[in-house]
Amino acid sequence: METETILVDSNVNKEETYSQAVEMLQTGEVVAFPTETVYGLGADATNAEAVAKIFAAKGRPADNPLIVHVDSKESALNYVQNVGPKAIQCMETFWPGALTLILQTKPGVFAENVTASLSTVGIRVPNHPVALNLLKRVKLPIAAPSANTSGKPSPTLAEHVYHDMEGTIPLILDGGATMIGIESTVLDMTSEPPVILRPGKITKKDLEAVIGTVRLSSEIQGNIPKSPGMKYIHYAPEAPVYLIEKTDGLIEKAIAHVQNDGKKVAILSSEKHPSADYCFPLSAETLYASLRKCDQTDADLILAAISADANRSEAMMNRLEKAADHKWFS
Repeated sequence: METETILVDSNVNKEETYSQAVEMLQTGEVVAFPTETVYGLGADATNAEAVAKIFAAKGRPADNPLIVHVDSKESALNYVQNVGPKAIQCMETFWPGALTLILQTKPGVFAENVTASLSTVGIRVPNHPVALNLLKRVKLPIAAPSANTSGKPSPTLAEHVYHDMEGTIPLILDGGATMIGIESTVLDMTSEPPVILRPGKITKKDLEAVIGTVRLSSEIQGNIPKSPGMKYIHYAPEAPVYLIEKTDGLIEKAIAHVQNDGKKVAILSSEKHPSADYCFPLSAETLYASLRKCDQTDADLILAAISADANRSEAMMNRLEKAADHKWFS
């Protein structure tokens, strides 16, 4: 299969661009497109055969549910039931935006491989012009996990998608770099109080300002996941990742230790480390791009420098801990 990339900007015939993508989605194909978080790999969420192509392209475990994207709150309410006032408040406050709500699905609406045979579904309205234009034209709920090989860093550029998906999907809509660079917050509204299953740009504090008490998930291994990102190792580059405390001298000692063993080390940090073989920026926005840049080097080991700052990004820490499989360098 040949993978085509179409640049979606003011110099492109938008109707022609979207009509090609819409036709593919409506006939059971998969299309990669940008959202404000990361690039998604989309298919008709009501078509089990189309959704199966997502799992095949990603190499994704079938017991890992997919998030469904729709163009508006009104569209979302066509597919879910028992929607309480807190969920409505979240929709009205945070949509379009980087918040996925876990809600009870209406029977028989979605393909079973979207929900992993659960009675719930994760649903959101993305805040990106390309995604919204596509969703408004296709008039279907679109299941769309991140458009990367399963377990690897999520894509924040169309070229990341092409690297992972060349020859396995027919079309990528290139809308440039994503704005947030990390997946949406997932909030389980079927629990009381609601539970954050996956942290993201929209924080516990943000949510509690609107709906009151919100709990954090303990994410116990082995539980049936209601949300992506809860069960398997994610976001990992080829070289092993270790977390390391950003304290005086410790990183330089670690670099020297690794290099004395004849190995090369890449550092992810908000600061420069000239003694490292490679050094890439570390923030929520740059995390996935930096992990992918590590794969383009011959680094044997990656150290992610973690600040003790209580205000550090919870969402970024969640992804880093998964990328490192919770390993700390010592």
